[in-house]
Amino acid sequence: EVHVVESGGGLVQAGGSLRLSCAASGFTFDDYAIGWFRQAPGKEREGVSCISSSDDRPYYADSVKGRFTISSDNAKNTVYLQMNSLKPEDTAVYYCASVVAVSACPRPRWNYLPSYDLWGRGTQVTVSS
Repeated sequence: EVHVVESGGGLVQAGGSLRLSCAASGFTFDDYAIGWFRQAPGKEREGVSCISSSDDRPYYADSVKGRFTISSDNAKNTVYLQMNSLKPEDTAVYYCASVVAVSACPRPRWNYLPSYDLWGRGTQVTVSS
């Protein structure tokens, strides 16, 4: 059975940091495309970042550029999202999602939700002011 599981969420003060993890199982990390998304109360789910085995760079939403860094550890089948300089507006449930058996972030829009076919249950991130 293939699935992805998020962890690492929590409560942090504005300006603080958190590192989220997305552990994948049931498929190899030889070819992968993993995205991070978030959904705040009353808002639509939005793309945060995407990383893949074949793209020469990761992708980021403008709202997190310079503050968030996505990375992967192929040996651990895990993708990380390092979040620094957190703001109250970053408060949301964060989800990781995979495009199964694909080695590049979706084109032309890496943050197009229907392109991702395997979703985790999410982890809550709360940033207090």
